[in-house]
Amino acid sequence: MLFAAGLGTRLQPLTNSKPKALVEINGKSLLQRSLENLKAQGVSDVVINVHHFPDQLIDFLNQYKHFEMNIQISDERDELLDTGGGILKAKPLFNAGEPILILNVDVLTNLPFQKLLRLHQQEKALATLVVRNRKTSRYLLFDNKQQLTGWKNNQTGATKVSRPDEFQRSTPYAFSGIQIIQPELLDQIREKGKFSIIDLYLRLAKTEIIKAFIDEQSVWMDLGKYEQMVEAERLIRLIEQDSRV
Repeated sequence: MLFAAGLGTRLQPLTNSKPKALVEINGKSLLQRSLENLKAQGVSDVVINVHHFPDQLIDFLNQYKHFEMNIQISDERDELLDTGGGILKAKPLFNAGEPILILNVDVLTNLPFQKLLRLHQQEKALATLVVRNRKTSRYLLFDNKQQLTGWKNNQTGATKVSRPDEFQRSTPYAFSGIQIIQPELLDQIREKGKFSIIDLYLRLAKTEIIKAFIDEQSVWMDLGKYEQMVEAERLIRLIEQDSRV
């Protein structure tokens, strides 16, 4: 699933007349880059949620004949549901019994998704979250077995604790906007309406296996701000060079 419904306010003025997913870097939209990356890594079935200028995104997919992939739209034009609400709404669209790879459309990465899947299955996790050791204001905390124990906002000091016994000894990591979940997780969602998938993970981590995939090798960027466009263009060139090696 590609999360593509966001308003993209931090990318204004680029998103004043188009969805964030159609913002272009080096001649290709974020959506096209995400789909081509998924397809190259063996993914054929994709769910995309839409809200901001949804018809533009749908027309774009039709123009490119869905990139010869099986793409389904989860329509949130009536209400933006955040990441947790978005995945709950999309539940009927997923293939039964198959793990679900989820990523933000504005994430640029060359992470091998099969490597993530192997760790996820090896650990028998309900969800596996890709994290990095980088500076941010909000961190997920994991114990020495990479089990999620809580969340902390370093700016405000606010915390959310899933496993009190391990929380104080845990290591903070920054979430990368990439995750893989078991379909059984969808049946454990009690939340309704608009809610964050991170809050869902923090609740489930009290009793379930929610693991970290610590990514130290791949190229990665979350294109969150207009000022990052130049850096994003440089990163794309790096990813494209790496793919040709």
